[in-house]
Amino acid sequence: MSDGLDISIDQLCEGFDVADAVKEFTGVPCGGVVFGCGALSRVGELCEQHGGSRVLIVTDPGIAKTGAPARAAEAIVAAGCYVFVYDRVEENPTTVDVDSCVTYAREHEIDLIIGLGGGSSMDTAKGCNFILTNGGEMKDYWGVDKATEPMLPFIAIPTTSGTGSECQSFALIADAQTHAKMACGDKKAAALVTVLDPELTVTQPRKVTCHTGIDAISHALETAVCSKRNEVSSAYSIAAWQLLDAGFEKVLRTPGDLLARSQMQLGAAFAGAAIENSMLGIAHSCANPLTAHYGTVHGQAVGVMLPHTIRYNMQDSDAAEIYQGLDSRLIDRVKDLLKIGGLSVSLGRLGVDGRMLPQLAEEAAGQWTAQFNPVSVDAAALLDVYQKAL
Repeated sequence: MSDGLDISIDQLCEGFDVADAVKEFTGVPCGGVVFGCGALSRVGELCEQHGGSRVLIVTDPGIAKTGAPARAAEAIVAAGCYVFVYDRVEENPTTVDVDSCVTYAREHEIDLIIGLGGGSSMDTAKGCNFILTNGGEMKDYWGVDKATEPMLPFIAIPTTSGTGSECQSFALIADAQTHAKMACGDKKAAALVTVLDPELTVTQPRKVTCHTGIDAISHALETAVCSKRNEVSSAYSIAAWQLLDAGFEKVLRTPGDLLARSQMQLGAAFAGAAIENSMLGIAHSCANPLTAHYGTVHGQAVGVMLPHTIRYNMQDSDAAEIYQGLDSRLIDRVKDLLKIGGLSVSLGRLGVDGRMLPQLAEEAAGQWTAQFNPVSVDAAALLDVYQKAL
């Protein structure tokens, strides 16, 4: 329940370089954004507004324990809808997880889907929507605009400030057999409405706040310079960085600070919008092999590579100018944020074996996001980036 903090997006962005179009979420596939402390209470009316009568909430066991799905369900029932909760989402969902969710959805004849949780919950919900409405398997939708039939209404309710999936039309699902991560994108898969309630992020453990926060920061900084950047994405990248940089330290120092929580959640959503309108770069390309081989949490993996990615990209004069405009000491600032979050700034401290670096570099060079880096890369170039991070 809200403690009374009442703040608008305009007020939250006051003093920052945030265009009106950004504050209105222009250029984002979601149909609208409901923002504010206590916004979860509106989910019932939103389901009713979008024609939901048999609503599926997709979430994970940890979020279920916080009571957020139960509160959402109560509001949905009060609006006259039936509600069913699928709370078995796994971290980094696979095709098996999606298939399990689809089976549950079919059993209950769902007509509206809610993703409530972190990126994994929203990805699973989107993946379920693809198969439930269009049939087949997730690999059939690997790529862009592969779905031919309409999808069910989807509402996104993030409980972390990290992935920005709530403002994106992509579901990231791993093939359970090959372990390949499939990015399945379609505007029809995007949320009709996104509910941003900062109160939902207060229950995050400190480590989750750190990892998801650094992930969001990496999204802001990579989209700011990627080769697909444009006027729209750049506006979101700048706004995201300003909010995340302002909120990260405060939210770790005072976890119950709802103003800081608001800055982080809105910043993560803006960064997600920046990804939707552009792309990422080699910090993410290098992070994925670290997670695959060493089990490194994504936020830590992308964070440890981020300062070295920035340094590498400064070879490009335009990228260097953008970085300078964000913060004249950007590399040092990112390292400081990592240390404040208790995250490692070297691969060696994460247990990475230097003999593995050539293999990691080969795999990183094959990652999709590598091709959008502002400075072109190959395995040799990425090996050098890894060595500097070691």
